[in-house]
Amino acid sequence: MTMSTATDTPGRRSGARKVRLDTEMILAAGLAVASETRSNEFSAKALGIRLGVDPSAIYRHFRSKSHLMEALLDELQQRALSNVTADPADWRDRIMQLAVGTLTAYCEHPSIAAEAMVLTTHGPGELGAIELLLDALDRAGLPAEAVVQHYGILSSYMLSTASGIARARIESGELNPENIDSPWFDGPVLADPRTHPQIARFTAQISELRDRETYLLGVNTLLDAAEQAAARATEQAAARTR
Repeated sequence: MTMSTATDTPGRRSGARKVRLDTEMILAAGLAVASETRSNEFSAKALGIRLGVDPSAIYRHFRSKSHLMEALLDELQQRALSNVTADPADWRDRIMQLAVGTLTAYCEHPSIAAEAMVLTTHGPGELGAIELLLDALDRAGLPAEAVVQHYGILSSYMLSTASGIARARIESGELNPENIDSPWFDGPVLADPRTHPQIARFTAQISELRDRETYLLGVNTLLDAAEQAAARATEQAAARTR
């Protein structure tokens, strides 16, 4: 692990307190900053203050802020993976546990989650999540091409929706990362029933939608689709052998 020495502010006199930084220390502090500031914007300045160094010292270990965010995002993905305890044979349970772990980790660190759809980490967390999804969908009985297609759909849905929920909660003023039972819509859905009759018809039900419940319903719906596709593929293969 790379080590370096950095003074806590530039230009201090000789003998000022020095902090020995390493990658693990920076990432741990970054996660703490992201969980405490409850912001959709990650602050390198706040990270420097927490570490007791000038922010420029952080970039002796990371090429850029983007590189730092990739590493932090991969840490979240590793946390999501740690939520998966089901046996590999229970492929649906494993995907659902990953989905719950992803939503939880993202809501606890919204400024990192905001980068989920624009950054590719290539780290152990991302690779582990990809491997888990591919293995689970393969165990579901999907043909190889369909495994990859359903992986793409599931992965995109989980990352984008969990990230969007995390961002929306901060913007709506929800500060408790453990309360993921927040409303899907911020306030009532207002529309003129003469021009939007279906909105008027379902407005009460729409207002009752909750973030976590709706997110998991989406995951379950995608898993149902995977099961149905696997069943069709099995039937087609059986028909060809008759």
